[in-house]
Amino acid sequence: MEKSMIHEDKNLVAVPEPTIRRMPAYLTLLRQLKQEGQEYISAPRLAAFFNLDPTQVVKDLAYAGATGRPRVGYLVDKLVEILEEFLGFNRKHEAFLVGAGFLGSALIQYQGFREAGMKIVAAFDTDKKKVGHDIAGVPVFDLGKFRDLAGRLHINIGIITTPSSAAQQIADLMVGWGIKAIWNFAPVSLKVPKHVIVQDTHIYSNLAVILNKLENVREK
Repeated sequence: MEKSMIHEDKNLVAVPEPTIRRMPAYLTLLRQLKQEGQEYISAPRLAAFFNLDPTQVVKDLAYAGATGRPRVGYLVDKLVEILEEFLGFNRKHEAFLVGAGFLGSALIQYQGFREAGMKIVAAFDTDKKKVGHDIAGVPVFDLGKFRDLAGRLHINIGIITTPSSAAQQIADLMVGWGIKAIWNFAPVSLKVPKHVIVQDTHIYSNLAVILNKLENVREK
């Protein structure tokens, strides 16, 4: 099982990736409950929203340093703060995006990134028709300007939304230009040095799962 690392109380604690993947869903629900004025929530009730065992929820929240009160549960306001800190959503994260096509444009305009502290501050492309324009206020530069701007702005995150044929080349350039984490939307596996983080989001893979499940339902 893949694991991610967080720094807590000066000790490295291994957090299972499935736990990290559940945290944003917890946070979204808790933010909603906070807006509704709910003060406390119990682990069993929180678990019921996600069809999980309450023990799993308690374990997940414990990784973030959250503890509930007997018979009362968790203070919603405090739990929101704890999860935002744990996930880094209360901090500013700036990224560069390469591939200012339909998918890249959609990501740039996606407002949900703001809730996670993510901001795409510049896009890059090799298409001269796109360079010099902007997408929702985000400027599109020629790819050749990536290195200089990444260094000046201290950008650590790169997003790839290019065709698969160009993805590895872009990843190589990003690594050479100091990018430490790559979010890859191209339907191809990237090869990068061990110190570089890669997170793949393959839309075709998810679509294949949906279509396969749909076919199984139709056959029943």
